[in-house]
Amino acid sequence: QVQLVESGGGLVQPGGSLRLSCAASGFTLDYHAIGWFRQAPGKEREGVSCISSSTGHIDYADSVKGRFTISRDNVENTVYLQMNSLKPEDTAVYYCAIDRGYGSSCSWSVYEYDYWGQGTQVTVSS
Repeated sequence: QVQLVESGGGLVQPGGSLRLSCAASGFTLDYHAIGWFRQAPGKEREGVSCISSSTGHIDYADSVKGRFTISRDNVENTVYLQMNSLKPEDTAVYYCAIDRGYGSSCSWSVYEYDYWGQGTQVTVSS
């Protein structure tokens, strides 16, 4: 059974930092694309960052470039999202997702991903 568990969310002041983790079980992350998405109240789920499997290509949404960093630890089977210089508009529930296709590449489409975590709340407020 595939399970993704996000953690690391919380309440932080503007300008602060958080590191989200996405731990996978029942599935090996090495050869699969991984995405981080977020969904704010009343808005559609949007892609934040993704990392391709074979090439290791990384991409970021324009809104987070220079502030967020995605990384993966294949030994721990975990993906991270380091978020710095957080802004109130970053407030959302953050999800990690996996494309089960072998050798899959980054995609911003939610339909490309087969497994999703339960989400972790990030609130940026003073």
